[in-house]
Amino acid sequence: MNILIIDDVEANLMIFSAFTKIFENTTTHTFDNPSKALKWCEENIPDIIIVDYMMPDMDGIEFSKRFRQLTDNAPIPIIMITAYNEKEIRLEALNAGINDFLGKPVDKIEFQARIRNMLSLRDAQLKIADKAKWLSEEVKKATKIIDERENEIIIRLSKAAEFRDDDTGEHIIRMSHYSRHIAKNLNLSESEQEMILKAAPMHDVGKIAIPDNILLKPGKLTSEEFEIIMTHTTLGYDILADSDIELLKLSAIIAISHHEKFNGKGYPKGLKGEDIPLVGRITAVADVFDALTSKRPYKEPWSVEKAVELIKSERGEHFDPQCVDAFLIDFDNILEIKKRFNN
Repeated sequence: MNILIIDDVEANLMIFSAFTKIFENTTTHTFDNPSKALKWCEENIPDIIIVDYMMPDMDGIEFSKRFRQLTDNAPIPIIMITAYNEKEIRLEALNAGINDFLGKPVDKIEFQARIRNMLSLRDAQLKIADKAKWLSEEVKKATKIIDERENEIIIRLSKAAEFRDDDTGEHIIRMSHYSRHIAKNLNLSESEQEMILKAAPMHDVGKIAIPDNILLKPGKLTSEEFEIIMTHTTLGYDILADSDIELLKLSAIIAISHHEKFNGKGYPKGLKGEDIPLVGRITAVADVFDALTSKRPYKEPWSVEKAVELIKSERGEHFDPQCVDAFLIDFDNILEIKKRFNN
């Protein structure tokens, strides 16, 4: 450990430094200038400080105040050496963060005893800090495992609905990554991007309640059949909305809003413009692009070029213009996602 000694008298530095030689596994650093000592502390971590009270330019109390202002220095023990016994000075010193005192003239035995006690205190602090860090890492690992398991459950439940009209269920993976791509280019925070990535796969969970003869119908739907198809948005919302989990709450919003259109001609509520939740506007672009470029029982996949042209033509009509622009930024990433999850 590092022992730091500050005293403007060179002879005192030599004596105190000699006193510390009995302590194993320690390195003593001496300064006759408190400003230089503070500078050293900006780049190094002392484990105990012995500082004289009376020094020119900056006394021991002022040094201690400035030292405590440096990051993560609050628990480091400080002993102040002083010939003064006034209560006011000692109170001011304690308020400045000084932990103990040594009176002048300094007694070698007392000096070493106090240093030994403070080194033991510092050693305990470091061990507690190491244990706290270890516990924090263990909590992070456990939390990560829980998150991964939750995400796997969400994906599998989402695929249960998606498998009904998508042979692989990869649609939900692709569109969720497309959604994150858009969110990133809209300058949403990392946490918001991650939430959208995790929530988007549940956008069509309501399809699980749609009869097969309608969902898988190869021909054109009747108006009555399309009315039933449209209920997958509200059904999905009803399945997800009552949860206390933020991820499921966001998924519910996506489920009910991803078929709304920017011009107000979507469903189920006919919301218009920015009245549509942003996550719904984002996933609308991602969902339609992947649906167009994917094979379904009722259609062949479109080319990427043709799908992009439709997305562009519906800018400001079906889709939020900003979401379309964000989708088209760094489009190679979209192509990479499509390739990676194209089974």
